[in-house]
Amino acid sequence: MKSILGPVLLSLMATGLAAGGCTPSAEQPKAAASETTATRHPVSGLAIVPVTLTIDGKTHEIAAEYAGTPQERARGLMFRTELGADEGMIFDFSTTDSQPSRQGFWMKNTVIPLDIIFVKVDGTIDTIGANAEPYSLESVRSTGPVMYVLELAGGRAAELGLEAGDKVTFTAPAG
Repeated sequence: MKSILGPVLLSLMATGLAAGGCTPSAEQPKAAASETTATRHPVSGLAIVPVTLTIDGKTHEIAAEYAGTPQERARGLMFRTELGADEGMIFDFSTTDSQPSRQGFWMKNTVIPLDIIFVKVDGTIDTIGANAEPYSLESVRSTGPVMYVLELAGGRAAELGLEAGDKVTFTAPAG
């Protein structure tokens, strides 16, 4: 599958944006978010942020579209026909919700299978909904309260060895 973000990820690395992030947490003030102008995804127009997955002490970087508003989260990856191995979308509920809550995602109008990774406020993975079925109206839910959700191409979480308890870190874009 050809990735449309390959050059964008290289650009992020060249500008130093992929050099890491911080664990999203309730204690992290929004003012601490990256002050660098974010690169935008050519299809969604959303900011692209580096997301670090920590698996058994090793890290892996993902270039993720950042969905922070209710409208951006509602659209998600609907109608998209491809998603590269190191691409995804991070849904940040802290922008509108003060407390973590159980989240449920469906695949309405979503063409490709996705891994839906539910992340607690401290960045720890709560649950992974692996290979969610395209177009399904069945809700894929977290087992506990979460503040963030990361979507990856279906099967990618298993390829990386990602599981509950691993860490997801990122820095929300400024603005």
